[in-house]
Amino acid sequence: MDNSAFDSAELQQIINQEKEKAMLNEMVAKLTSACWDKCITSTPGSKFSSSETSCLTNCAQRYMDMSILIVKRFQNMQ
Repeated sequence: MDNSAFDSAELQQIINQEKEKAMLNEMVAKLTSACWDKCITSTPGSKFSSSETSCLTNCAQRYMDMSILIVKRFQNMQ
């Protein structure tokens, strides 16, 4: 195999991995912001209340489910 082709393919793989990391970080930031704003309505103490914990868990799960649904929908459109 040509070294330049290998280097190009390797570089493309690294670029794709970095894009995936950036997308994951963005998703986590959006999830954190959205769920925090929805579930934490007062100044947090040293621990979350049981209702805050439940709300955060449910919010994060719904967010992830919806993200997966959207990705699948776009994959089916292609």
